[in-house]
Amino acid sequence: MNPAVDRARRRTAGEVLRRIDGDMAARLHHCAEGGDGVAGGQLHWLDREWDTDRTIVAEAASVGLVGLALGVWVQPRWLLLPALAGAGLLVHATTGRYPLMPLLRRLGVRTAREIERERYAVKALRGDFALVPDAASQPADRGASPAASRRADE
Repeated sequence: MNPAVDRARRRTAGEVLRRIDGDMAARLHHCAEGGDGVAGGQLHWLDREWDTDRTIVAEAASVGLVGLALGVWVQPRWLLLPALAGAGLLVHATTGRYPLMPLLRRLGVRTAREIERERYAVKALRGDFALVPDAASQPADRGASPAASRRADE
């Protein structure tokens, strides 16, 4: 995957990226050896995995609600927490940076693209794309496509 395409990968330390990618490679190796049952379980697990954006939203909402409750029932200065959480979300929405992103990445939280890349690889290992015809396997007697026929008529 090209790190320039994924903002979170571009801003993640190299050692963390190597660990995340290495873990994914190990899971794919396990799927390749385990067959369809392992691949199906892995796909089920990938469908439930939280990506960075979902984790950030849940973290900010939790901090905001806790700060709001503490500010109302304990001491008003706790209302600073929801303000900080909102500011963090605003920075993330406008720049793609989030103050806790390095921590989340070190904990192994992956981007949606990383999860989708693994899902695609597991499906390929399982053989889900084996029935997709390629251009070389098309019968020669099918005739030209409608677009090619129009160009030939002109």
